[in-house]
Amino acid sequence: MIEIKEVHKSFAQNEVLRGVNLTIQKGETMVIIGRSGCGKSVLLKHIIGLLKPDQGKILVDGEDITSYNDNELNKLRKRFGMLFQASALFDSMSVDENVGLGLREHTDLPETEIKKKVTKTLKLVGLSGIEEKKPAELSGGMKKRVGLARAIAMDPEYVLYDEPTTGVDPIMADVINELIVSCRNALSITSIAVTHDIVSAHKIADRIAMLYEGKIIFIGTPEETKNTDHPVVRQFIEGSAQGPIPAL
Repeated sequence: MIEIKEVHKSFAQNEVLRGVNLTIQKGETMVIIGRSGCGKSVLLKHIIGLLKPDQGKILVDGEDITSYNDNELNKLRKRFGMLFQASALFDSMSVDENVGLGLREHTDLPETEIKKKVTKTLKLVGLSGIEEKKPAELSGGMKKRVGLARAIAMDPEYVLYDEPTTGVDPIMADVINELIVSCRNALSITSIAVTHDIVSAHKIADRIAMLYEGKIIFIGTPEETKNTDHPVVRQFIEGSAQGPIPAL
């Protein structure tokens, strides 16, 4: 379980998070929606300790990680996988080296076992036989899937997704959504995704939370989100220029 309690975060005079409260239950996929620049990625960085709140607590399995030192944070992060918005693959490394990076850096597994793990993980995301390719040889969708393979290679308890379908066409976006669902089911992981892609949110989420003006203003199932009469959520999911959310 992850609990976010009254989290505030400002950068200079820009108050990004203004008292965020959210609980992610074990085994669920929580999707956080909101406009670009509203603080979704900032919130993810708090969950893995890359940022510390100005005020409030982040509890992972009941422990407040905001007081952790660097060693404790590094140990915590081994329990997390993350799919970055731009995949964040290392251009000079092969697919095998990218996917197996965490295993080589943080485990004592022999190289033969690491290669077996990489092959198995790539198969799980539908990319068998590309271990020796470099990122420059891959399409955008393939890079996303390699990034997902790297995120799950160390059998994490939690996986964080930062805009998982950004930069790919609608068909590949649906492939990635299907992979997120199948990985959750196959690996029994807790997932947190941030996105402004409503189609993706409805497909992968157990629950959806909307971040607006620095706070969570709505939490509900995909069906409840579709049927809500909350004016801000309604405008956002309909993609309408008319409503309480200003066009910036």
